[in-house]
Amino acid sequence: MDFKSSDTIPGPRAEDHLPHTAQAAVKIVIVGGFGVGKTTMVGSVSEIRPLTTEETMTQAGIGVDDNYGSESKTATTVAMDFGRISITDQLVLYLFGTPGQERFWFLWNGLFEGALGAVVLVDTRRLEVSFDVMGRLEERGVPFVVALNSFPDAPRYPLEDLRAALDLPEAIPIVECDVRRRASSRDVLMTLMRFLHSIALTGKLA
Repeated sequence: MDFKSSDTIPGPRAEDHLPHTAQAAVKIVIVGGFGVGKTTMVGSVSEIRPLTTEETMTQAGIGVDDNYGSESKTATTVAMDFGRISITDQLVLYLFGTPGQERFWFLWNGLFEGALGAVVLVDTRRLEVSFDVMGRLEERGVPFVVALNSFPDAPRYPLEDLRAALDLPEAIPIVECDVRRRASSRDVLMTLMRFLHSIALTGKLA
C-alpha cells in the first residue's frame, strides 16, 4: 500500500503513554491452566488497552486440548496477554498472561524471563491443572501467590483444605478473587507485591 504525505499512522492513545513520574517497572506473570481467567484478569485490571493474542478454537483442538470446565469457551490465548497497571506514581507493573493450553507451554520460558513474581489463577473445579503450573514456577525460582477465581458453579472449600490439596507452604498467600472485577484483580496484585516485599526484607519465603 502506498501512503501519501497527508496520510497519518495512528500512534498510542494519550492514556497509553507511560506516566512521566514512573521510576521503576516490574514484570509480573499471570499463569494457570486453560480457561481459568488469565485474559480476563489482564483485561479487567490493565489501565491501557490490553494486547491479546486470542484465536478462535477449531475442530483441530478436539482430543488435544483439555477444556473440561470451560466447554463454552470459543477462543484461546496462543502467545500472551499484555497489560499495565500503575501501583503508585513511581511503580508500574507490566502484566504478562501466559497461554493455558499445554501445547503452548514452550512459550512460558520467555515470558518467565525477568519476572519478579507470578499470580497462579486456580479453578477449584480443576485443581489438578495447577500442579504443573506451580511446579514450573518453583523450578525457575519465581515467587508466586495463588488466586482462586470465583466461578459461579465452582465448589468452595476451606482455604486450609485447598492449601493441603495444592501442597502449598504456609508462607505462600492464597486469596479469593473475581477476575472480572478490577478492584478484585488489583487486590490480588497488591497481595503479590506485599509478598515480594516480605521476601526482599527477609531473604526467604516467610
